Amino acid sequence: MTTPERWLDEHLARILAERGVPGASVAVLAEGRVTTAAAGVLSTATGVAATPDSVFQIGSITKLWTSALVLQLVDDGLVDLDVPVRAYLPELEAGDPAITVRQLLCHVAGFEGDIFTDTGRGDDAVERYVASIKDIPQLFPPGEVFSYNNTGFVVLGRLVEVMRGEPFDRVLVGRLAVPLGLSHVSPSPYEAILHRAAVGHLPGEGGGPVPAPTWALARSNAPAGSMLAMTARDLVGFAAMHLDGGAGLLKPGTVAAMWTPQVRLPRLSTMAGAWGLGWELEEYDGRAVVGHDGGTIGQAAFLRIVPDRGVAVALLTNGGDVLGAYADVVGALLERLAGVTLPPRPTPPATPEPIDPAPYLGVYADTIYDITVSQDADGAIWLERVPKDVIAEIGEKPLRTRLVHLEGDSLIALEPIHGVHPVFAFVGRDESGRAKHIHYGRVVSRKGTP
Repeated sequence: MTTPERWLDEHLARILAERGVPGASVAVLAEGRVTTAAAGVLSTATGVAATPDSVFQIGSITKLWTSALVLQLVDDGLVDLDVPVRAYLPELEAGDPAITVRQLLCHVAGFEGDIFTDTGRGDDAVERYVASIKDIPQLFPPGEVFSYNNTGFVVLGRLVEVMRGEPFDRVLVGRLAVPLGLSHVSPSPYEAILHRAAVGHLPGEGGGPVPAPTWALARSNAPAGSMLAMTARDLVGFAAMHLDGGAGLLKPGTVAAMWTPQVRLPRLSTMAGAWGLGWELEEYDGRAVVGHDGGTIGQAAFLRIVPDRGVAVALLTNGGDVLGAYADVVGALLERLAGVTLPPRPTPPATPEPIDPAPYLGVYADTIYDITVSQDADGAIWLERVPKDVIAEIGEKPLRTRLVHLEGDSLIALEPIHGVHPVFAFVGRDESGRAKHIHYGRVVSRKGTP
């Protein structure tokens, strides 16, 4: 069988060129050995080559690090997963008072989850953020619906700060990076600049990738994934700790608990079918696969672990067709090393079933999107999504796509968007029989009719 080194040497640069990805770094753990590779450039403006020692942002994969820090608190007897978080954070005013630590880890807290308030660059950024969210809406009762929640993980980061008596960044480095011997973990631009740091890229006027105007999101969202950067090797080192049963940093049994399903998701296009304590959980060919994805301003990261084979693959990228690169690189490596195949993403049926769209039509809104579902004179169903707030600021464009019926109360985009047909599930019913929410991984609540 072709070794990971040889496969990456033969294919990585070609795949990045074909997918329009400026640069990427890969690390593979298999048979107890780590292999690394990199190709392309860190910035198209400078032409600096990507190397295995380059740091890329890992985005929301940071949530796995935050989860590990929370479970360390549980292991130390300082926190109970099923106690309301306000027992430890009495200053917290956001959301239902009954929300537990477990519900935050599982994205079922039920309050608005995409608040990106910038509270400065000081060590009190997370503390000030938590104080600022007291008026955010509770969309549904705790535990009722999975809705991906960045805000909840900032609250968890504050929990870590309060219980450890140090800023989140310092706890992360001191309790995870240093004990694991990870030398390039960079919790902010101040550390990242000491290494070869990747710059995110966004589509330019001609369609090709151009360097993003901003390197990182606000420090206030650091526990959710706004700026943590590292090498792919470091990320696989973090994964190896979990494969080693916690390696002394987590108690025996804690990793298994983190990888036990806590909530099931509706069928979506880019998320797993279940969530554990911070982790995405899936089955590929009947074999358990765990991991997480992450995205920041023009950077995207992917981590997949096949526990029963001791295999982990990390791919860090800085723009272009990142989902295509993920399928080509991570998919090929998992197939060769663990014997599993990436599951196909949902596609529209060849002959979509006619439906009555009336329950779905309307206007939905949250802090980052305004979404309108309407029907035209020919009976076609259309979704329009207009970005706002920080999502608009970092360059996301409005979306207009035709929807057709997939299954149940789920509709799917007829045409692919960035190589994927997004699925939109409609959740709940009001007294008039209209859907209360639209669900695409995050729940967005109805605001009116078109």
